[in-house]
Amino acid sequence: MSEASVLFEVKNNVGSIRLNRPKVLNSLNAEMVRLLSRQLIEWEYDPSISLVVISGEGTKGLCAGGDMRAIYDLRDSNILGLAREFFSTEYSMDIMIHQYPKPVIVNMDGIVMGGGVGLSVGASHRIVTEKTKWAMPEMNIGFFPDVGASYFLNQMPGFTGRYLALTSGIIKAQDVMYAGAGDYFMNSDNWTNLTTDLFNTDWALNDVEDEVNRILKRYCQPIDVKNANLATVQEKIDQHFSHISMEEIISSLEGAANNGDEWAKETLHTLLSKSPTSLKVTLRQLQEGENKSLVDCFKMEFILGMNFMTLPDFYEGVRAVLVDKDRSPKWSPSQFKDVTEEAVSAFFRWEEDEDLLNKFDTLK
Repeated sequence: MSEASVLFEVKNNVGSIRLNRPKVLNSLNAEMVRLLSRQLIEWEYDPSISLVVISGEGTKGLCAGGDMRAIYDLRDSNILGLAREFFSTEYSMDIMIHQYPKPVIVNMDGIVMGGGVGLSVGASHRIVTEKTKWAMPEMNIGFFPDVGASYFLNQMPGFTGRYLALTSGIIKAQDVMYAGAGDYFMNSDNWTNLTTDLFNTDWALNDVEDEVNRILKRYCQPIDVKNANLATVQEKIDQHFSHISMEEIISSLEGAANNGDEWAKETLHTLLSKSPTSLKVTLRQLQEGENKSLVDCFKMEFILGMNFMTLPDFYEGVRAVLVDKDRSPKWSPSQFKDVTEEAVSAFFRWEEDEDLLNKFDTLK
C-alpha cells in the first residue's frame, strides 16, 4: 500500500498538513489538490480547529509546483478534461487559502515554486528561511505564471512582479520579504520547536491571532529588506519592464547592455531563451490583471491554462526541462515578430467551460 501523498493530523486544535511526495519535491498532482481542498473545506468551519499549519516532507522544500511531467505524459489522453479538473480544483483551493477565516501558517523552507507559491502566497503567516528558493518558473517550460500570479505579482514593488514572471528568476528569503511574498524570517532549525509550541498551546484559552503572533515572534527574527538584491536593482527593473510590449522591453535592455550594463545583458540573455509566445501572453496577462479582483484573475488564468494545453511550446518546454533535460527547447514561433496580437488575444478566450467559470464567482 503506497503512502498518502498528503498527511493530515489534528493536534490540540491545530490542523497539520504535510505534503508527502519528497522524491518529486512535493509536486502537486490531481489527487493532492483534491485531498487538500477537501480537508481545508472540512476544517474551515470546524470549531475544534483553531489554525492550520502547512509544510513539506523531506529536506528539499515545501513544493516545486504542479506535476507538469504527469500532464506531459498524458498529453495524448483526455488532456483537456484532466487539465480542467486539475486547474479548477487547484485554483479554487488557492482562493480558499487567500480567504481562509483562520490563521494559516506555511513553512516556506527550501524550494517554493509555482504551485508551491500558490499554496503559500495567500496564507496569513508565511515563514521563509535561509534555505528558501522562491520562483514562478513557468517561462522555463513554455507555460505562464498561474495560481493567482496575475493578482499577487501586481502587488509587488514597481514592476518587480513582471520581472520575476518573465525571467523566472529565483529569489531567496530577503528578496521574498521585500517582494511581499513572505512575512517572517526564521532559521530552518527552529521549525520543530515552533510546531511543538503550536501543538502544545491551549488555544481555547487564548486569542488565536495574538497567540500565533507571540509564538512566531519567539522563533523568528527581523530581516533588513532595504538591502535586498531586488531593492538594489528596482530602478533598473522599473526602467525596462514598465514598457507595454516585449519588443520594447527587449529594445530597452539591449540599449543598456550595449552601454555596458551587465545586469541588463544577463536579463536580456535570459529573456531571449524563453518562448516568445509565453512571454507575450504573460505580459498581457499581467497587464490585464492590474485592475482585476483576485477571483477574476483566477478565472482569467483558468482560460489561459486550458489554451496552453493546446500549445506545442508547453510540451516542448516540459520535454526540454523535465523529460530529456537537454535544456534546449525549440520554440515555435521562435521570434517575437511571428507572435501576432491576434494570436495573443486568442489565449484569453475559452467558451467551452462557461458554467465552470461562473462557479468561480461564488468564491468572491
